[in-house]
Amino acid sequence: MIQIQNLSKDYISNNNILTAVKNVNLHIKKGEIFGIIGLSGAGKSTLIRCINRLEEPTQGKIFIDGVDITSLDKKSLRLMRKEIGMIFQHFNLLSQKTVYENIAFPLKLESKNRNEIDKRVNELLNYVDLSDKKDSYPSQLSGGQKQRVAIARSIANSPKILLSDEGTSALDPKTTKSILSLLNKIRNELGITIVMITHQMEVVKEICDRVAIMEDGEVVESNTVENIFKEPKTKTAKSFIDSISSSVEEEIINPNDFKGKLIRLSFLGDSAKKPIVSWIIKNFNIDINILSGNINKLQLSNVGHLILELIGDEDEINRALHYLEDNENVHVEVI
Repeated sequence: MIQIQNLSKDYISNNNILTAVKNVNLHIKKGEIFGIIGLSGAGKSTLIRCINRLEEPTQGKIFIDGVDITSLDKKSLRLMRKEIGMIFQHFNLLSQKTVYENIAFPLKLESKNRNEIDKRVNELLNYVDLSDKKDSYPSQLSGGQKQRVAIARSIANSPKILLSDEGTSALDPKTTKSILSLLNKIRNELGITIVMITHQMEVVKEICDRVAIMEDGEVVESNTVENIFKEPKTKTAKSFIDSISSSVEEEIINPNDFKGKLIRLSFLGDSAKKPIVSWIIKNFNIDINILSGNINKLQLSNVGHLILELIGDEDEINRALHYLEDNENVHVEVI
């Protein structure tokens, strides 16, 4: 669906070159919800704005359904943009127009007739549960309602792709969940591919199929959400996962403070619900000290983590580790 190849974006200020995006390569599949996460300044918003050429890439190519959009002229680009909807952190609604008029705006730009517009807007109002707000103005709406209007407007012309640039960052947790539920509904029922820019790992955990982690303009890690949670490769990924963990952070556990061997277990899917510790105790002559643990509920599965101290004979501990490693859904890391 979306193929990004060797993409970079430079800005020039006072004869200095600032590279916001550095040689990014990504493949986003049709019908998936793909997250791009990073701290402020990581380059993620610049990247998403390159996808619809609100920002012009300095180098590289972006293919959408096999079409290189970086090579399109203005007329062809305008036609391609009809296939790409976008929602923003601060909604970007027209304050002097009603909810109905905001949603109708892109349809009027496409010269739809009045009956077509009225039918489509009322369909969308019903779809986002705002039929009773059609004559209200943005100033009369809550943050969640404003974002629902913005989402309805973004899908008015039935795009293939929806880009969300921090679309939930201005919302409280309860409202965020309702918006994420709506986006998931749009993906499942309308088949729209969604690319989500966020700095919130909770959003990624809740809704995304795969995720790319950006740092200093580069993609430092990319994988399924389950595998990122199970076995993060980078410090950045680990810090994002730690940010939503209620357990003791691994960084404060110093192996020198313990006599036994410290291990970190990661469980995927149903393994997160299995009594792994009990099995080890029953099958091996070792003692176990549980230092921390948590389970993260993802969109389609669960990922659990345990940090354990294994105390006993070295050979018996190694036998236990081999037992754990033979379980395909348990990842073992010696700290």
